[in-house]
Amino acid sequence: MPQKNQHRAGGSPRPNELQEFKARFFRALAHPVRIQILEILGRGSRAVQELQDELQLEQPIVSQQLAVLRAHDIVWAQKQGASVRYALRDPLVRDLLAVAREIFRNRLDRTRGLLEELHRQQRRGGRR
Repeated sequence: MPQKNQHRAGGSPRPNELQEFKARFFRALAHPVRIQILEILGRGSRAVQELQDELQLEQPIVSQQLAVLRAHDIVWAQKQGASVRYALRDPLVRDLLAVAREIFRNRLDRTRGLLEELHRQQRRGGRR
């Protein structure tokens, strides 16, 4: 029986492995504080204290979420003097978050359109 992480001929991963990698990546993003951290880091590197100040959160919470992002190679850390600065490992993460915002905006626009249609129908006294 083939092993779960076995590669196909030529060294390319099997489709299931790629989907598992993607799922792990998106699970690493699946936390509101981690999303906020990534949005901030999309504007440039920050020290933990700067992240704490921008997020208005305590150091243990910020550090815990940074540890998850580091473990998944989404951010990297560089020691500078007494502090550690964090940055996005791949600037495409910023683009990914921008695309997600557009998807959510489109979804809200559709919902708003339905709500406006409902209000128009109510004003006309009709029900559908």
